[in-house]
Amino acid sequence: MPKVSLDMPNEILDDLKKHVGDERKFVSVADAIRTACRKMLDHLDEIDARHGRLEE
Repeated sequence: MPKVSLDMPNEILDDLKKHVGDERKFVSVADAIRTACRKMLDHLDEIDARHGRLEE
């Protein structure tokens, strides 16, 4: 799996970490970021489908 490096404001990272760990929604920050990216891409696909921009 390729690695990606990014800069993120501390406020976003701090908020994200509140949802990471035992008894929380995500097992790691990387898991949270992957999940957010997948959801965003699904959302963009829905928007493209509504506008007839999806390729078969």
